[in-house]
Amino acid sequence: MLNLGLLKRRLSPPQIIALSFAAAILAGALLLRLPIMHAPGQTLSFLDALFTATSAICVTGLIVVDTGSHFSRFGQALIMLLFQLGGFGILTVGVLLALASGRRVGFSERLRLQAQLNALDVGGALRLLRVLLVTVASAELLGAVLLYVRFRDLEGPQGGLFYALFHSVSAFNNAGFALYADSLVGFVADPLVSLTICALILIGGLGFFVVADLSARLGSKRRSPLSLHTKLALLSSVFLLIFGFVGVLVLEWLNPATLGGLPLLDKLLAGFFQTVTPRTAGFNTLDYAAMGLPAVLLIILLMFVGANPGSTGGGIKTVTAFVLVGNAWSVIRGKGQLHLFGRRVAAETAQRAGVLALGGVLTVGVALFFLSITEPDKDLLDLLFESVSAFATVGLSLGITGDLSASGKVIIILLMFVGRVGLLTAALALVSREGGRRLDYPAEEVIVG
Repeated sequence: MLNLGLLKRRLSPPQIIALSFAAAILAGALLLRLPIMHAPGQTLSFLDALFTATSAICVTGLIVVDTGSHFSRFGQALIMLLFQLGGFGILTVGVLLALASGRRVGFSERLRLQAQLNALDVGGALRLLRVLLVTVASAELLGAVLLYVRFRDLEGPQGGLFYALFHSVSAFNNAGFALYADSLVGFVADPLVSLTICALILIGGLGFFVVADLSARLGSKRRSPLSLHTKLALLSSVFLLIFGFVGVLVLEWLNPATLGGLPLLDKLLAGFFQTVTPRTAGFNTLDYAAMGLPAVLLIILLMFVGANPGSTGGGIKTVTAFVLVGNAWSVIRGKGQLHLFGRRVAAETAQRAGVLALGGVLTVGVALFFLSITEPDKDLLDLLFESVSAFATVGLSLGITGDLSASGKVIIILLMFVGRVGLLTAALALVSREGGRRLDYPAEEVIVG
C-alpha cells in the first residue's frame, strides 16, 4: 500500500504543488463526464472535459463548449467549485481544512503553503492564509450582492442568485467563465455589472501579500512604510491600467465594430473594461476578433505581463516586468545593482525576473511553433493570441478555441497548467532534489551584446 506520508517527504514542494493541480484536474474531468453534469441532449468527450477542468482549475476561462447551455446547473456549480479551488490553490484548501479540524499545521505543510502563496517567509504563510480567507469571502459576497441587483431582473430570483454568485467568484478568481454565450458583451453599457466585475478582478489580481500589507498598515496606529514589493505591485498595476486604457481608446476609438458605435461614456466604460480583463480575467464586453491589429498586440502584451505575484492571476507578473525593465535601465546607465525606493533589489531577484520572462517567451514560442503545425488553417496571430492567453491564464480568445484539433487542445491544456502552476514551480517539479556536494568552477569572461 502506498505510504502517502513517505511520498510527501520524498517530494519537493514544487513537485507536490504540480501533482496536486494535476490530480484535481483529472478528478474534475472525470466528474464533468457524468451525465448529471450536462444539459439535456448534451454530451462531453473526455478531452473536452479535461480541457474544461484544466481551464477551471487553472482559472483561465478558455472554453470549447458553452458553459451556460452545455452544462446543467450541477455542472456549472462544479465548474464554479473548480475555479474557486484553483484560485485558492489546492494545498491552501488542504491547510484550511486542517485548521478547521483543529489539527496542527506542521513545518513541511507551512513550507509547501509558502511556495504556493508566494509568501516571503514560512512564518508568514499562515497569517497570509487568514488574510486570503477574509479577503475572498468579503469580496465575493459583496460582488454577488451587487450583481444580484441586475441578474435578478434578467434571470429571476433563484437564477439571478446563482448567476450573481457564479460571476462574482469567477471575476475575483480571474477565471473568466461566464454563463452567457457572448461572455458579458450584453453588459457593455451597464456600469453596475462592468464596474463590479472590474473591481473584483483588480482586487483578486492585487496579490494576497499586497492586501495583507495594506491591511496591516491601515489597522496599525503606527505609521510604517509599505514594503518594497507592495510599492512595486501598486505602481506597476496603476501604470498598466493607465497605459492600457489610453492605448485601447486611441486604437479603437473610431473602429465601428468595437468602440466606434458607442456613446462617449459607454466608450470610456468599455475601454476601461477591456483594459482590466487582459490582466488575466478573461471576460469581454467587446468582440476581440473585431479589433484592429495594433489593439490586439497591445492586449497580448497586457496578457503576457498579467497580474501581481501571489494573486489569482497569471502572466509573468507585474513586479517581474518592473524589476526586469528597472534592471535593464540600471545596466544601461552603468550601475551595478538595481535600486528602487531607497532599497537595493537583490541580484538573485533580478536574475529570477529575467528567467521568468525568458521562460515565458520560450514557452509561448514553443507552443506557437507546434500549434502552427497542428492548426495549419489558423491565422498565426490568432494562435499567438490563444497561446499567450492560455499561458497567462487569461481566457480571452479571437474565437478559435472550439475549432482547435485534439492536438491543439492538448497544447493549450499544457500551457494553462504551466501558466497556473508557475514556470519556476513547473521546472523545479521536473528536477529531483539536489544531493551531494556542490562544486564551484573557475570564472571566465565571455562576450555578450
